Amino acid sequence: MYKCLKIMLGGAVSIDFLRSFVQKEATNCMLEGTAQFTSEVNRVCLTVCGQKNKLDEFVDLLHQEAAREGIDYVEIEPFLKNKDYRGVFRIIE
Repeated sequence: MYKCLKIMLGGAVSIDFLRSFVQKEATNCMLEGTAQFTSEVNRVCLTVCGQKNKLDEFVDLLHQEAAREGIDYVEIEPFLKNKDYRGVFRIIE
């Protein structure tokens, strides 16, 4: 089953964390979507889509790494895909 999530991260979120962990693990899990800093300070919005089991695996890894990185806010909600991510996970700066 195909599923999409919107994940908000807050706290010590860095562009290096997005590149070295989030993008790498999303690619390893064959997920597509985007990561983008929001207008709020130290907040990142992830839009992630893929097979449910791979998405669940990614969320588990994200929770583990977020604790190590000092990310103190993780909010996850279902999301309806409204555009084509063309099979890749991008970081929008």
